[in-house]
Amino acid sequence: MTSPVVSEESQFVRDHLNAKIEAISNADAEDKSLLIAEIKQLLKQEDAVMVAHYYTEPELQALAEETGGCVADSLEMARFGRDHPATTLVVVGVKFMGETAKILSPEKRVIMPTLEATCSLDLGCPVDEFSQYCDQHPDRTVVVYANTSAAVKARADWVVTSSIALQVVEHLKEQGEQIIWAPDKHLGNYVAKETGVDMLLWDSACIVHDEFKAKALIDLKKVYPDAAILVHPESPQNIVDLADEVGSTSQLIAAAKNLPNPQLIVATDKAIFYKMQQAAPDKLLIEAPTAGNGASCKSCAHCPWMAMNELGNLRDVLKQGHQEIFIDETVRLEAIKSLNRMLSFTPNK
Repeated sequence: MTSPVVSEESQFVRDHLNAKIEAISNADAEDKSLLIAEIKQLLKQEDAVMVAHYYTEPELQALAEETGGCVADSLEMARFGRDHPATTLVVVGVKFMGETAKILSPEKRVIMPTLEATCSLDLGCPVDEFSQYCDQHPDRTVVVYANTSAAVKARADWVVTSSIALQVVEHLKEQGEQIIWAPDKHLGNYVAKETGVDMLLWDSACIVHDEFKAKALIDLKKVYPDAAILVHPESPQNIVDLADEVGSTSQLIAAAKNLPNPQLIVATDKAIFYKMQQAAPDKLLIEAPTAGNGASCKSCAHCPWMAMNELGNLRDVLKQGHQEIFIDETVRLEAIKSLNRMLSFTPNK
C-alpha cells in the first residue's frame, strides 16, 4: 500500500510538472502571438501579400486569410499573384510556385520563407534530360504539370494543374495531338486512361501520394464503412481505383462539402484538412494510410518541403528580403507562353 506521504509527494510533483508544462505552453502561445503580429506589420510595411498553398501548415494558411492573402491550389495561386496589386508576393509553398509567380509578375518582388523548399516532381525532371527526351519525339505536344522548374516550363507547349489537366488533354485530343507528359507518371496515367489520348509518360512521382497503400486503405474502409474515399490523382492507380471522388486539391475540398458521407478518408497531403474542415465542419476527416504493417513512410502524408515553411522564416524573409526568386529573362519569356495558355484556357472553347 502506498503511504499517504508518498502519494502527497507524487501529487505535488505531478502538479508542479503540469503547472510547468502549462506555463511553457502559455509562453509559447504568447511568443507566437507576438510573431504573428510582427509578420502582419511587416506585410503592410513591405506592401506584401501572402500566397499560400493548401499543403502548408494551418497556422500559415490562417495568417494568409487574415491578412487578405490567398490559400489555394497552384492554379489559383498563380492567378491571384498575377492580379493582386501588391508589389511583393510572399509565396508560401515550394520553389516552383515562387518561380511561377515571378514568370507571371516580373515587375514584382517574389520572396519565399525558404528557397530550399522544392518538390520531388521538380527534382525528378531535370531540364537537360527532359529536353533530350522531347527532341526524340518532335511531333508530340509537350504538356507539363505545374510542379516543374521554370526551365522545363520553357520547353513545354502547355502547363497544366491537376484541376484542368483532363480538360486540356481532351482539348488537345480534339486537335488530333499526341502528347509527351511530365513529370508525374501517376497523374499522367490517370489522364491517359480517362481521355484515351496517346501519351508518353515521364517517370517521376510525388513522394507523398506515391506512399498511399491500397491494402491498408481497404482495411481502413472496413473500420469506416460509411466513409467516402477522396483521392488526388497523383496517387498510384490502385489507390485511384478505390476512390469515390478523384480530383485536385480544390476539387477534393468541394467534394468534402458536397458529399453526404459523415466521414471522409483523404488520400492527399494532410495539411489540406485546414481548408477541408472549414468546408465540411461536421464531418470526420481521416488520413489515408501511407505505410503497411511494419512499414515506415518517408512523408507520412505531409510534404517535407512544404513543412519547411514556418512563421519564423516567414518573418525573417520579410525583414531581410534574402530569399528572392530570380529567373533568366530568356527562360521567363518562353515559360510564360505555356503558362498563359493554361491561364487563358476555357474548356470547350
